[in-house]
Amino acid sequence: MADFSSIFKAYDVRGRTEPGGLTEEAARAIGAGFAEFVQAPTVAVGRDCRLSSPGLAAAFIDGATSRGVDVLDLGEVATDIVYYVSGARQVPGAMITASHNPPEYNGIKMCRQGAAPIGAESGLVEIRRLAESSLPAADRRGIVTAFDPIPGYVDHLLSIVEPEVFRPLRVGVDAGNGMAGVVIERIFERIPPTLTGLYLEPDGTFPNHPADPLDPANLVDLIDLVRREKLDLGVAFDGDADRAFFVDDQAQALSGSTVTALVARWFLARNPGAAIVHNLITSRAVPETIIAHGGRPIRTRVGHSFIKQVMAETGAVFGGEHSGHYYFADNFRADSGMLAMLVLLQVVSEDGRPLSQIRTEVEPYVASGEINFRVEDQAAAIEAVASHFSDADQDRLDGLTVSWPDRWFNLRPSNTEPLLRLNVEAPDAASVDELVSEVRDVIEGRA
Repeated sequence: MADFSSIFKAYDVRGRTEPGGLTEEAARAIGAGFAEFVQAPTVAVGRDCRLSSPGLAAAFIDGATSRGVDVLDLGEVATDIVYYVSGARQVPGAMITASHNPPEYNGIKMCRQGAAPIGAESGLVEIRRLAESSLPAADRRGIVTAFDPIPGYVDHLLSIVEPEVFRPLRVGVDAGNGMAGVVIERIFERIPPTLTGLYLEPDGTFPNHPADPLDPANLVDLIDLVRREKLDLGVAFDGDADRAFFVDDQAQALSGSTVTALVARWFLARNPGAAIVHNLITSRAVPETIIAHGGRPIRTRVGHSFIKQVMAETGAVFGGEHSGHYYFADNFRADSGMLAMLVLLQVVSEDGRPLSQIRTEVEPYVASGEINFRVEDQAAAIEAVASHFSDADQDRLDGLTVSWPDRWFNLRPSNTEPLLRLNVEAPDAASVDELVSEVRDVIEGRA
């Protein structure tokens, strides 16, 4: 039996596909536990292109059907397609994927019907308990039906934006040999912008570069393409295509905070006074932009299950994270890299200026990016930092946030590793470097 303690994480199941990790035996047990937990007559199951995914998906489906639950087998799809089916058909969903992790990893993302999140505080612990309990087979085995969700998914996305106002922009897309490749051409067939593609063929060995655009090294090919072809916009997707990262017409990457602010502005023009959710490591420019455009900013912890829950509680129309996850009320509050791309295409089309000019309106600050420190006693290190900066405003919503009128930082523990993650923002690069150095000195015991 798998070591479930090693593969059940804060938001999903994730681990190496090796004995003691996420094996087909483990996937079968988790499928049974998921079916028992959701108590639904039908569930939807999709998978990415990893070499281990067909076997893990088949085992998960076998576990679910053993509990008498019918399965819509979606085949190879992007994660946000599973969320679409879950929302549109009101069925729980599961996606076999390890997102941006290396090929030897795999995982399972799960949701309730309506794409409602399942995380450690919303059902994942109970699914683990059920998976470990060796559930007996039901009297009736569920039926598996192949289902193609892509035509409905494309229609759904295009119903949220206004394709008729799109200009014939030239767009580069790096799918990273991940799941964006199964749908991206179908979308561009329906809109005026033209597609120049990189690595669109799904390949679970990820032969060209890791499918992790958060690492700047994996944006190099897209940046070269945008510069060489003089494109209006570049888009890079992660392995399961729920996250999107953007490059402007000058081949400069946009932060997740910049995209959040631009998309928030677009939604507020259509929904005056609406609530917009942002996590606590986005730029201060995000809530400032929301307020300036008549909206209501709502700050939340990092992580999709928290964002989706707060969106449901507040009626927020949009939510953004610095990590490239963007959530839409019109998309069942689920994150979608494809929808973020379409909204940004509409932003640029309607404005008329290049993205490199538009972005400057929401980028008044300099950010450090996320800096990781390996720390065995995370709690003690955080308390030492809090004590050192005791003269500043502090809060503990997620780790420690320390604020001054012109700068701030957040220091929070990793959910899965002995790491502390630091994000700093200030008016200029020198101030950022100074604050990073001061926090580092405290963590490393030199201050």
